Amino acid sequence: MVWIVGVDVGGTFTDFYALETSTGKNFIHKTPSTPRNPSLAVSKGLDAVFSEHDVDLENIKRLEHGTTVATNALLQRRGGNVGLITTKGFRDLLEIGRQIRPDGYDLQKDFPSPLVGRENRVELSERIMFDGSVLKAPSDCEITKSVEQIIESKVDACAVCFLFSYLNPTHEQAVEKQIKKLAPDIHVSISSAVHPEFREYERLSTTVLNAYLQPVIVAYLENLERILRKKIRNASVGIMQSNAGLMSLETARKFPIRTVLSGPAAGSIGAQKIANKANRADVITLDMGGTSADVCLIKNGRLGYSFDQSIADFPIRQSVIDINTVGAGGGSIAWFDDDGLIKVGPRSAGSDPGPACYGFGGDLPTVTDANVVLGRLGSGGLLDGKMPLDFNAAKLAFQPLQKRLGYSSQKVAQGVVDIVVANMVRAIRTVTVERGQDPRNFSLVAFGGAGPLHARDVAANLGITEIIVPLNPGILCAQGLVVADIKEETVRTVKIALTRASKDTLDKIFKDTIAEAESWFAGENIQTNKRFIVPVLDLRYSGQNYEVQVELPRITSSFDFRLPDIRDIREEFFNLHEEKYGYHSKTDKVEVVNIRQRALSQIKEIKKLEMDAEDRKNPSSVGERSVIFLQNSQITAKVYNRRD
Repeated sequence: MVWIVGVDVGGTFTDFYALETSTGKNFIHKTPSTPRNPSLAVSKGLDAVFSEHDVDLENIKRLEHGTTVATNALLQRRGGNVGLITTKGFRDLLEIGRQIRPDGYDLQKDFPSPLVGRENRVELSERIMFDGSVLKAPSDCEITKSVEQIIESKVDACAVCFLFSYLNPTHEQAVEKQIKKLAPDIHVSISSAVHPEFREYERLSTTVLNAYLQPVIVAYLENLERILRKKIRNASVGIMQSNAGLMSLETARKFPIRTVLSGPAAGSIGAQKIANKANRADVITLDMGGTSADVCLIKNGRLGYSFDQSIADFPIRQSVIDINTVGAGGGSIAWFDDDGLIKVGPRSAGSDPGPACYGFGGDLPTVTDANVVLGRLGSGGLLDGKMPLDFNAAKLAFQPLQKRLGYSSQKVAQGVVDIVVANMVRAIRTVTVERGQDPRNFSLVAFGGAGPLHARDVAANLGITEIIVPLNPGILCAQGLVVADIKEETVRTVKIALTRASKDTLDKIFKDTIAEAESWFAGENIQTNKRFIVPVLDLRYSGQNYEVQVELPRITSSFDFRLPDIRDIREEFFNLHEEKYGYHSKTDKVEVVNIRQRALSQIKEIKKLEMDAEDRKNPSSVGERSVIFLQNSQITAKVYNRRD
């Protein structure tokens, strides 16, 4: 028997989905997360799920891991002490940024303080020109002096970002080589490797964030690998990226910035598979966990990509699944703001101490406690009764809110649920209405520990008439890890008009980048018959500031590549521009700014995604309880076991 295991570490629970590749037999498991050392929950969960079903851990072939370590490190500012070496004259670019106020309606709000103190920023006298030519090369002595300054500042990691290095990385590579020679213990991130694209400030910010995360992620992965090597010596380990593809442990150590949306990306892959099985091409995903809710739009069966994300108010320029996240989870705490109004989230009770009803010492009112007070969650508990819920503790947590508002605990609890639903509705409007999409034309795929619990209210608020709930919604992110592809993206920044005259130039650049993708395949030992490449063009009208991605037909090697007719590419760009912005012009000039290759491989042989379901047409009720679904409307509801 050969098993693949997906492990998703969330803020409240760590989820497991184990799949036997030939028969489709599967196990699911949840265990409380251990935020201080996330690998402990991974270790305990593996032991629990496989010992419970009497399966040898040696039979695990692959372990796919989704992690929130990078996200939490940014949110809590628990990264490394970082230094920066940059082009002379650009020391203060981190503060200058785009000179856009963080909040157009708040004159007091400022950007977060930079992750690199000014005293740790070093300038190097070098300059690459806009065409990649060298205007001024730094001497070996100058490079050594700048590296020595970084060493004297006693940093854990160093970011290196020079002007136009995405066209010519030689200066960055020379500095990296010298750092590794003089200070091998310092982690190094160079922008030409982290983010080899134009847009100077975003490239700098992304590189600094990568360096900031390296000490934390490297330490975590080394600890995780040490634990896994003892338990599953024969298994390879994959880490989920924000673009919904898996990468090796070595790649994750080099580019931890790629994991900032690791968990939500895995959930979007799982939801996409579920939607395909339900024959639904247009769906909105709602992944509501313990600390947050993630929403994503899937149109025509395809996940959307975004390149301009912000985590903890820091801009990140990376290829990520287009996910909108709000602080609306089961552990989100209800509180009073300075305006006297009740708010829910973004602060969460997490897993330690967790909601009051968990009985782990929490005493603040959360969304989960509200659902217990309303009877939507019963005293029978979670995890098939393995985790009982304390109704009295939940009710007690709401007493301070009751006292201040003068309402019953049920009415206050209903208000808390309504607020968290409104937060999720607003998040869905961001990825639909604000982008010209009507949510009423989509089905809602609800998953996560709390997603299906609130799906009806969310759907009703948006006019959505169909909800899809997976068989095991609480572990869909872990399930998505199991069916994800290994993925790597190569990119080349160019600025060239999209015309027939440029076809030969585009063809040559495409073949060069395809060769880079094939080199990656070889380095990952991926079999030839399991290699796929998706060529992509980033296009825009001349003078525009943002691009539209046009995917070209998928290929398996450079021998298969044929650049489509330029007229067809332009027509596809017009269609996508119309869909995204509501207009297009067939007469204005179109230009190429980036050429990408998404190299991917599904290396797993899986005959079935899950076991065939038994007949569920006439399930038997396992009991009844009093539930409030609408304001002050208490009814007696029948209770069913979901497996039935």
